[in-house]
Amino acid sequence: MKKYLLLAVAGTALLTAACQDKNADTSQKEDAVEVATSDAPTLQEAKEFLEAAAIEIEDINLRASLIFWENATNITDETDAAAAVVGAEAAKMSTRMSNQAKRFNDLTLPVDMARKMDGLKRGSNFPAPDKPGAADELSEIQTSLNSAYGKGKFSYKSNDPQFADFYEDNPENILNLGQASDIIAKSRNPEELQSVWEGWRTISPPMKTEYARMVEIINEGSAELGFKDTGVLWRAGYDMPADDFTKEADRLWSQVKPLYDELHCHVRAKLNENYGDTVVPLDQPIRADLLGNMWGQSWGNIYPLVEPVKNVKSVDETALLVNANYDAIKMVKTGEAFFTSLGFAPLPETFWERSLFLKPDDREVVCHASAWDLDDKDDVRIKMCIKINSEDFKTVHHELGHNFYQRAYKNQPVFYKTGANDGFHEAIGDMIGLSITPEYLVKIGLLDANDVPDASSDLNLLMHQALEKVAFLPFGLMVDQWRWKVFNGEYTPEQYNAGWWELREKYQGLRAPSTRPDDAFDPGAKYHIPGNTPYMRYFLAHILQFQFHKAACDIAGNEGPLHSCSIYGNKEVGARFDAMMKMGASRPWPEALEAFTGTNKMDGSAILEYFDPLMVYLKEENKDRKCGW
Repeated sequence: MKKYLLLAVAGTALLTAACQDKNADTSQKEDAVEVATSDAPTLQEAKEFLEAAAIEIEDINLRASLIFWENATNITDETDAAAAVVGAEAAKMSTRMSNQAKRFNDLTLPVDMARKMDGLKRGSNFPAPDKPGAADELSEIQTSLNSAYGKGKFSYKSNDPQFADFYEDNPENILNLGQASDIIAKSRNPEELQSVWEGWRTISPPMKTEYARMVEIINEGSAELGFKDTGVLWRAGYDMPADDFTKEADRLWSQVKPLYDELHCHVRAKLNENYGDTVVPLDQPIRADLLGNMWGQSWGNIYPLVEPVKNVKSVDETALLVNANYDAIKMVKTGEAFFTSLGFAPLPETFWERSLFLKPDDREVVCHASAWDLDDKDDVRIKMCIKINSEDFKTVHHELGHNFYQRAYKNQPVFYKTGANDGFHEAIGDMIGLSITPEYLVKIGLLDANDVPDASSDLNLLMHQALEKVAFLPFGLMVDQWRWKVFNGEYTPEQYNAGWWELREKYQGLRAPSTRPDDAFDPGAKYHIPGNTPYMRYFLAHILQFQFHKAACDIAGNEGPLHSCSIYGNKEVGARFDAMMKMGASRPWPEALEAFTGTNKMDGSAILEYFDPLMVYLKEENKDRKCGW
């Protein structure tokens, strides 16, 4: 995954960032895009305005990206302060440009100019109102929230020997998120899972007041831009009216919900067999701490409890990586090789020199994986605290997908240097991940050809994929559903937590393991809330990655099941893919989608095709069970 730095135009610059004097004078930037104006705006004035805006955006993108990179890879009071300063400068610029762009509302512009102007008018996803101090306050809050998450720790002592190394030279028994997540992934003790799950959520209550204040600020900024609230602003960025996008998301969910419902029913039954009726009642939502993931968003870590077919040959990617002596660099080199096999140029040397691959011992960093483009040209990087396991192997491919997309559209104007929509950016690498099949592992030397499972293991492979991909879909949808209700006032600060669990139960069929405290702010325990990253992109990406995968496999002439197709090494697919990626956001996303897939409509049917054998199995398993919640 990755995070965006949304500066003057919605979605034009990826979160990127080394140090700037936090007291640097930026006053000269305040009127950088001022151009000579007449009483009635002219086409020439609009052209000059956009040209000047592009120069200013490019300048601040570069300076801000370096500062934010330094802050994310070395969290200190000083880097926090520097990030707050440049964030405020960017927010002021965004607000100013948005207001200036409105001057040309009644002017008929050429399509390209109108598209750029529309991006400026929508401003950032987190607009500050045009009044003294608002941008500075907003930036300080956002920096504080992000920093609080990155520094999050709590005290807990596990008696399980498999976690003993967490407590070496750690007399206070302090756990960070990575360690807590390992316990959630591996422990099968429901009391321990509940304690660790609750422990991580002690980091977020202090965020709630600042978060509520941030909502007030950006709603005021959104209103100044002509939007009812910030949720409407966000939904307006999809080349369709905001209400139409809401309907589109609902339509996509309705396509895939039957598959999720069957998966939920089966998983609950298997958890019940393991934990019993007291922990997992068969007529209630599932406890969120039992699913192997800190947020219950993906369930792959409980695969052994739900494995469909026992005693058949399977592939343990983590064991393969460990036995082959993979380290972080080799993980990334392998991911790069997938893209070069499709015909893409290798990553630049600066990528290897400047990326963060491992968690350093001497400083605090934000370990959440992200892809960065620091100069809108070739200074691409990833930031990860890589572990040698299957999950991070796929995550590496995902993050590199962002980097190769960034390089593909580097020659576009700054207004268009982003994905066709934000779901495209997330789907690129995930589509590559679907090609990490046993046959691919053989081709790269990780798996012996004699150890490739036969078709009898397909159900196991599909179950593992479904626990990651299908299980995520309702979570991907509900995070921004929650934010939209926060932005429009339906959920007040006092209702933040109750609203969060209302939606988690509605969409996911999950519940908290215990009654939550009155001051709980569980949304803040998920990075994308304090990190202020819109989340609908991940839901769309989980739809689009399968649609992309099917299109790619069709191009490659695949004749077998969709789940066994790998496009590794196919230059024709690479060329078609590159043509779509080079478009950036220069055209509406339906046109970019059609350029690669042949259709201009997002469609969940490829997911259903991919998982069809599993759906048949799940329906048979569930036929005598009471499903739903």
